[in-house]
Amino acid sequence: MPIRINLLAEAQALEDLRKRDPVKRAILAGVGLVIVVMAFAGSLQFRAMLANHELHRVASQVGTRTNEFQQVLANQRKLADMNRKLSMLQQMATNRVLHGTILNALQRTAMDEVQLTRLKTEEAYIYNEEIKAKTNSNDRIIPGRPASVTEKVVVTLEAKDNGVNPGDQVNRFKQAVNQSPYFKDALGKSSEARLANLSPPQTGQDGKPYVLFTLECRYPEKTR
Repeated sequence: MPIRINLLAEAQALEDLRKRDPVKRAILAGVGLVIVVMAFAGSLQFRAMLANHELHRVASQVGTRTNEFQQVLANQRKLADMNRKLSMLQQMATNRVLHGTILNALQRTAMDEVQLTRLKTEEAYIYNEEIKAKTNSNDRIIPGRPASVTEKVVVTLEAKDNGVNPGDQVNRFKQAVNQSPYFKDALGKSSEARLANLSPPQTGQDGKPYVLFTLECRYPEKTR
């Protein structure tokens, strides 16, 4: 029976011992753990990149919606301002001085001895600038005021007293004007027609005396 002699037995034993070395196994385990951690970290980084991309996309959409919302608010403010101005124009149109109404009222105050020679109407519209709200030094908000228009109206009546005693009918005509329903409503309780001018007695071409006088009807100022 042949005898086999393994001349590499010692080397193989050393190799087996080296393979079973715990330090090497620990190093291999550590390397494997590092690989796993790096793979997990790479996965997290990839997810973070995807999340960051999604965040930028959503932020862009929010920014777009915000700009659209601000534009809608600006359009609403413009619309409200235009509606306010339109309302003011309608008020001015519906509350303007109508000469037909004035003439109708004067027709009802006519007197035989008083001749109305001239009717003059002065209308002035003063634009008032907008005052924006502001904060004073005490952090108190001072409210603003929108732009407006102040209306000033003056109606002047020039007349001629042809009575027997020139001048006697002036106050009667003035009283008739002030008692007129139209002028009472238009001038208000705190105002009335006033005598602005009274000329000395004069003699006409027919030899009859007369007096010229002027009544001024100053309407209350209205701001719209």
